[in-house]
Amino acid sequence: MVTKVLLVGCGKMGSAMLAGWLEQGIRPADVVVVDPNAQGLPDGVTVLGDADLIPKTFIPDITILAVKPQVMAAVLPAYARLAGQTVFLSIAAGKPVAFFHQHLGHDAAIIRAMPNTPAAVGRGITVCFAGASVAAESCVLAEKLLSAVGEVAWINDEDQMDAVTAVSGSGPAYVFLLAEVMAEAGIKAGLPADLAHRLARATVSGGGELLRQSPDSAAQLRVNVTSPGGTTAAALGVLMDAETGMEPLMAQAVAAATKRGKELAG
Repeated sequence: MVTKVLLVGCGKMGSAMLAGWLEQGIRPADVVVVDPNAQGLPDGVTVLGDADLIPKTFIPDITILAVKPQVMAAVLPAYARLAGQTVFLSIAAGKPVAFFHQHLGHDAAIIRAMPNTPAAVGRGITVCFAGASVAAESCVLAEKLLSAVGEVAWINDEDQMDAVTAVSGSGPAYVFLLAEVMAEAGIKAGLPADLAHRLARATVSGGGELLRQSPDSAAQLRVNVTSPGGTTAAALGVLMDAETGMEPLMAQAVAAATKRGKELAG
């Protein structure tokens, strides 16, 4: 089946998704990208600088809205004419389905999605919420396209999307920070800077891959590497402190990100 895709915005996330779609078998000729700053896109993909240049004969099966949240309101009116002919899938953080209905019409079919940056290496996860006007086949199409860059999950309660954003959308930054502070701790413990950064990077990425491939839970993997009375146990005694350890700190961080997501939604 031929799938026609309109991609509005082709930054890092848009480019990652586009690469995944083409690898999945979507023909370049069936993709139209609207982005005045797009460069170096694959041959055969139509690249336009303005929505007014989209051929009237091009009716996309799905329109991916991949521009930044702060410019979304200015961008949307140009695509209102497609409402009823396409399903819109937004990856803009903090913008609820109701926001898109305000700009595209109340009958527009809207899927709200939150991917994360590991999509760039095919290891992302995207959580989706489908508005009331979205047909089942549109959800299937959205999942097919999003699965090209990683896992896909669905929620039935849109209010959960702020917490999703706080955990997985923002989460890669927490992992990168972990590698950063591990390296700095290694330097303070006497390691050369280049070795400390190499160790932290390899340990975080290797631990993540082990977690991905293992059938064991994260908790069980932690237990597996912790010998009673050993060095790991000594470190975990600090990191798992009920008041000052990682769990209460992460809970505060996720709560702060969730709160900010609700503020961005207005």
